[in-house]
Amino acid sequence: MNIISVNDYTEMSRTAAEIVIGKVKGNPEIILGLATGGTPKGMYDSLIEDHARNHTSYEQVTSFNLDEYIGLKPNDPNSYHFYMNDSLFNHIDINKERTFVPNGTPENTDEECKRYDERIDSLGGIDLQILGIGQNGHIGFNEPGTSFTSGTHVVTLEDSTRQANARYFDSIDDVPTHAMTMGISTIMKSKQILLLISGEEKAETLKRLIDGEITEEFPASILKKHNNVTIIADQKALSGVVMP
Repeated sequence: MNIISVNDYTEMSRTAAEIVIGKVKGNPEIILGLATGGTPKGMYDSLIEDHARNHTSYEQVTSFNLDEYIGLKPNDPNSYHFYMNDSLFNHIDINKERTFVPNGTPENTDEECKRYDERIDSLGGIDLQILGIGQNGHIGFNEPGTSFTSGTHVVTLEDSTRQANARYFDSIDDVPTHAMTMGISTIMKSKQILLLISGEEKAETLKRLIDGEITEEFPASILKKHNNVTIIADQKALSGVVMP
C-alpha cells in the first residue's frame, strides 16, 4: 500500500481530488466507485470547484456508490442518493442516468443486490474506488465479521456505526438499523483503490490496518492483498504509524 502523508483534512481532500481529476482527464469514460459521509465531502467540494474553474467534464463518467440505508427513499434528506446529488452530482455535468446508488427500498433485496453487482461487472468493473474507513475497520458498510468473499448484500449496522452516523439525523433512533452495501469481493475487484483517512480518532484504526493481521474481524485489512491501494492520511491519523 502506498501512503501519501498530508498535513490536514483540507490537504487530504485536495490531494484526493487531484488524483480523481487526473484519472477522469486520462479516461473520460472512467467507472468511479464513490463513498459518502464526512470523509469524502471535502474532496467533492474540490471537484466542484475544479469543474467550475477548469471545466473538467464528467459527461461520460459512470459512478457506483458503495451503499444506501435500507428504508430510505432517494428523496429522503438522509439517504445517500440525496447526499450524492447535494454534495456532487447537482454541481457537475455528470449524466445522472450513469450514476448508480443501491436501492434502499427494493421489492426484493436479494435481487437488487445481485443486479447491482451484475451491472458493475457488465461495464468492466470499477476503475477507481474511493473509500473511507470506520473506527472498527469497516469499509462501505461491511462490518466486522463480513466474509471477504461477499458481494453486494444487506448488513445489520453495529451500534458504533449508527452512533457515528447519528450526527446526520435528529436522533439515534432515526438512524436505520440496516443498509445495502457493496461487498468486500466487489470492492476488491476495483482496479485501483483510494482510501482517505483523517483525524486523531482514526489513528488507532490506521495503525491496525498497517501493522495488524488480515482478518474478517477488521474488514479493511483485506486491502493489503490488493495490488493498487493508495492511502491519503493526515498527520493526526498517522500519529500512531511509524513512517519509513
